Amino acid sequence: MASSAAAAEAAPKGSQASSGNASPLPDQSTLVFVIPVYNEEENVPRLLADFESRPQLFETGGRVILVDDGSTDETAALIEAHEGDVPVQLVRLGENQGPGVAFREGFAAALADCDDDTLVVTLEGDTTSDLDALPLMLERIAAGADLVIADWVMENVSAVRRGLSHAAGFVVRHGLGLKAKTVSSFFRVYRVSALRLAFERYGDDFISESGFACKAEILVKLSALGIRVEEVPVPLDWNRRLGKSKMPVVRTTLAYWRMLLRLRFARTRLAS
Repeated sequence: MASSAAAAEAAPKGSQASSGNASPLPDQSTLVFVIPVYNEEENVPRLLADFESRPQLFETGGRVILVDDGSTDETAALIEAHEGDVPVQLVRLGENQGPGVAFREGFAAALADCDDDTLVVTLEGDTTSDLDALPLMLERIAAGADLVIADWVMENVSAVRRGLSHAAGFVVRHGLGLKAKTVSSFFRVYRVSALRLAFERYGDDFISESGFACKAEILVKLSALGIRVEEVPVPLDWNRRLGKSKMPVVRTTLAYWRMLLRLRFARTRLAS
């Protein structure tokens, strides 16, 4: 079992180990974390150590679901070898299929055995999602939001990634009429009831984008169901991460345009 000292030492830079006397969750909801990972052997131990340093997140139960998207390194083995107080579930995909498939499988695992009062938290597997921001996001859920998105305040982020994020937001906002500033963030809090509604309405088509454009697709389809979406400013510091980004820039850019055309066509067909 990992000691608290080891957890604090391995936790990502910028995070702080939390004591058992830390403030409880705003509404005492159970949290289930769904995190896709692909070749993150450098970051998975740091990610799990960060969770181990925050026992208050699991006072009402919950767990961390890590979806290994066909990693070819030691990512899955490190997850299986983890020893600690935080319940960890590994979902393994046989081959790399993209974050859209990983989220779909992770959501299915989360929804299989939780009630509608549970909250599903998604975040990046490379430790760039700062869990210190989670209490503010949970407060917005407690105030009535169905989905809360981290509105990235970028620090030490490459010009290419920064430009892609702004471009994706522009395309989705202006092409599909959404108001959200950040559409590509993995760091989100969902009410389980909102996710169940989406799967009931769309079925397997809820997440049809296999790549990184899936996050915009999820936002578009949930918004069409009338759920309440809010955003909370959250720092995004790439210096927290070890290794390179797994996002293919050109392919992701094309996927956003493909998704935009597909969803606009679907809207036109339904209106006719």
